[in-house]
Amino acid sequence: MKSVMSNKLVISLYVLPALALILLLIYIPIVLTGYYGLTDWNGIGQAKFIGLENYINLVKDKMFWESAWHSLLLGIFSTISLIGYLILSLILASKIKGANILRKIYLVPMLLSSVAIAQLWAKIFDPSNGMINRLLMMFGVDNPPLWLADSKLVLYALFIPIVWQYAGFYIIIFYAALKNIPEELIEAAKIDGANPFQIAYRIKIPLISGVIKVMVILAIVGSLKYFDLIFVLTGGGPNHASEVMASYMYTEAFTKYNFGYGSAIGFGLLVICLIMTWLIQKLLSSKEDF
Repeated sequence: MKSVMSNKLVISLYVLPALALILLLIYIPIVLTGYYGLTDWNGIGQAKFIGLENYINLVKDKMFWESAWHSLLLGIFSTISLIGYLILSLILASKIKGANILRKIYLVPMLLSSVAIAQLWAKIFDPSNGMINRLLMMFGVDNPPLWLADSKLVLYALFIPIVWQYAGFYIIIFYAALKNIPEELIEAAKIDGANPFQIAYRIKIPLISGVIKVMVILAIVGSLKYFDLIFVLTGGGPNHASEVMASYMYTEAFTKYNFGYGSAIGFGLLVICLIMTWLIQKLLSSKEDF
């Protein structure tokens, strides 16, 4: 068996199917997207090669950079929300009563589709009969906000269901990392007189710093390409106030049938995600990583 597994030809045969799938489903579409960005194409007829015109227009497109800024804001909000997820995970990992039930409750939003979540929160944000505005009116607010129709509030309103949707995902990963910390370290700290806050700040958080870095990358990059819930709730409106890069790409490609420019937007989104990932890794890297 060892001689077979050390055979390079056998290893190549095992790796080939996975490599073929990765090429077929990831790298070839990326190359094609970059190529279609060099064309003037409506998605049906013959594509006309126009060189870098779409990419030049993309750099000059104020709407693209505005949508990129909205995506970055969502990434910043999502990163800040990690603090709350981490605190909840620390509490759940501290052997409190009902922790098992609470973990299951936090996971419920992950079981729902983004479309279902969007429809649910559309009812909650409803200006006339929504739960939020009803509560505000009960407390004496005569003119509650139009959450999804106010260009100044819509991004903040959208952040609430996004945080709710992904809470279970981040909490369960933080919780699993915290439970992997040797119990002997915690007990030794307690014997030395450390309180729960000191144990969390001095021991637990430093020991899961690698997981925290990965979560920051996932939160920011995931927000940069976020699409489905925003598209269903607002469609990028009002007046492009909630337009993100992915929804702008969809609008150009599938609403205006400008697949060439839509592909350029998609390729630009990929480049921005790669740059942000590299920057985050550099900013969060420590001497131990080198």
